[in-house]
Amino acid sequence: MTSSSDTRSPSDSLGLVLDEHLRWIGQWHRAVFFRGGQGGERVSAPASFAAWCVAVNADDLAHQPAVEKLVTLHEQMHRKAKLLLLKAAGGESPSEADYEGVIARFEEFVLHLRRVERAFGAAASGLDPLTGLRTRRGMQEALEREHNRFRRNGPAFCVAICDIDRFKGINDTYGHDIGDRVLAATAAAISRGIRSFDEAFRMGGEEFLICLKETGLAEGFRVIERLRGELARTPVALPDGRRIAVTASFGLVEAGEDLPVEEMVVRADRALYQAKNSGRNRVVRYGVDQPEVAAGRSALPNRR
Repeated sequence: MTSSSDTRSPSDSLGLVLDEHLRWIGQWHRAVFFRGGQGGERVSAPASFAAWCVAVNADDLAHQPAVEKLVTLHEQMHRKAKLLLLKAAGGESPSEADYEGVIARFEEFVLHLRRVERAFGAAASGLDPLTGLRTRRGMQEALEREHNRFRRNGPAFCVAICDIDRFKGINDTYGHDIGDRVLAATAAAISRGIRSFDEAFRMGGEEFLICLKETGLAEGFRVIERLRGELARTPVALPDGRRIAVTASFGLVEAGEDLPVEEMVVRADRALYQAKNSGRNRVVRYGVDQPEVAAGRSALPNRR
């Protein structure tokens, strides 16, 4: 028979991991300081985290950087904790530095565990935890719903794909934490720049998709061009006071009755390629704009 814990999602199981480790740290304190290190393996390694790792691996999430970091913190914490148990069993009192090493790892582990728990919860709800936008999980359904409305009674709608210019260079120069800050700031600008009834999604990486409802190509271009300009005029502030200028390129397409949603996305993507290869920081309308390839730049697609 399958136990209830076997059917827990990785997100739900993290609550059990946290509860066990909060109990464990109290047991560990007693074993190290009052019981001569006695407590055995049960004290040195709660089993719930190993079970969680099995569940994560089954869901093909084990190689996510956040999960790998959590596993590393867990290993470091328990290795240090076990060493102090062995010292206490040998009659050696732990030094303050050794003790602080365990507690620091424990606090970092709990903090990161809560972050991963929130991220998993957000992913399950179809929200991207970094930007707060919906993910690909709900994107196709939303586009199909808008396309069905359009085919029933019109008016048209538009799809735009946005890609942050030279984002790899931002990560390479400033680090991924700053890259995340740029992604979050871009998502916030998109949310502010579109109308309340429009929808925005994070497609993945530095790409976003925008659905402009009940909007023809001319009005859609005005909305996206205004958003592009706002992004270019609003540098992202860094913690040290510096500011990074960020621009983005856009591909825009209008719906057609015989144009499936999948093909709309493909065409918006092609227009985005065109925007990238004609100088970046611009909006290209599929089938309308034919900008020349920038001087000295290959005509092959370049998304960076």
